[in-house]
Amino acid sequence: MISKLIIPILLQLLGVAIIIAEFILPTSGVLAVIALAVFGYSLFLVFSEISVSAGVLFLLADLILIPVLVLVGIKILAKSKVSLHTSLDKGDGAGEAGQILLGKEGITVTDLRPAGIALINGRRIDVVSKGDFVEFLPCCYLG
Repeated sequence: MISKLIIPILLQLLGVAIIIAEFILPTSGVLAVIALAVFGYSLFLVFSEISVSAGVLFLLADLILIPVLVLVGIKILAKSKVSLHTSLDKGDGAGEAGQILLGKEGITVTDLRPAGIALINGRRIDVVSKGDFVEFLPCCYLG
């Protein structure tokens, strides 16, 4: 009986891994469909080769554990180097010169689409907005 459970359990774990892979490799849902097929085949094996009660237990476990495991996987991916970050960490990119300008205000010299040039402390600096378009207003530029 236990040897019959090994393949369905491995298929369940493979299904979770495929769903998490869908977040890394966006395939327009192809991997999600494959994961559903793997889960379905695992449930089919349990219902047909073991018992209906074991199948119901697997189904209930799937309904509870799969969303939890996927959320944990997303949280882990969000902290990894694989995901895109919207802001720099202290050690990334700007260095000491960027730290001096951190929190300072300035005016745009060009449109920020989202990248462009701004005047901060009398210096022209390459800057990037948080993804928003910022329009250059010539009336405000004095340089």
